[in-house]
Amino acid sequence: MTDGKPVHEKILAICQQKGGTGKTTTAAAIGAGLAKRGKRVLFIDLDPQSNLTFSLPIAGLIDSTAFEFMTDSRPQTAIYDLDSKTGLYPIAKLMPGCQKLAAADTIISQVGKEYRLKERMAQFAPHWDYIIIDTPPGLGILTINALTAADAVIIPCLADIFSIQGTGQIAETIRTVKQYTNPDLQIAGIVLTRFNARQILTREIMETLEQAAGRLGTRLFNARIRETLAIREAQAQQQNIFDYAPRGNGATDYNALIEELTAND
Repeated sequence: MTDGKPVHEKILAICQQKGGTGKTTTAAAIGAGLAKRGKRVLFIDLDPQSNLTFSLPIAGLIDSTAFEFMTDSRPQTAIYDLDSKTGLYPIAKLMPGCQKLAAADTIISQVGKEYRLKERMAQFAPHWDYIIIDTPPGLGILTINALTAADAVIIPCLADIFSIQGTGQIAETIRTVKQYTNPDLQIAGIVLTRFNARQILTREIMETLEQAAGRLGTRLFNARIRETLAIREAQAQQQNIFDYAPRGNGATDYNALIEELTAND
């Protein structure tokens, strides 16, 4: 991304230093929206909390996860079909997360550790139109691996000062990754989540975020993801927002975000 112009990406990492910013929700919605547009989507859950894995249930038993994929000497692909009730079968699939990923910083310690995900993804990446990587709310080796493998990163942000601080921290990590492991990495944009336009503080912080996006050479997406109960209800029902409440604010806002993201397709 340069000069705020939209681009088409293939591997998207959804990253934010601060938790609770709608990172997993955004990863799930972008992937689901792309699948609804006929794109072949692979979700990769690198978060030890595995919330994306819960919201996208697998059709069958799990015997290998993103942890085994990144740590085994002969990793399985660990890619699974989704249950048909997600509304995304058969066009989208999932590499599930697990609690064992919390030990990744200790276990993945060899020379070249930053490239582990990228190297192992090379075998199947061409089979997908989009790969969506959900990352932990932190800046450890899993996030570094995701950024090293990605074409672009999307940064979800709440309208509060702590989220802006987290955005600055992830931006610094992105600069380091661009310098050492992935010079082609782009920041696709910052997306404002749980948005309430009636709050004065939100409007002031939007201006701050627009300025921050300019300094990063990216954009604050025009689409704002409004706070809506339907998003949480859809997650609890393990459905995507576009099937659960297709005319609601959540589906409308995420559709708008995807249109911006794919404007040059």
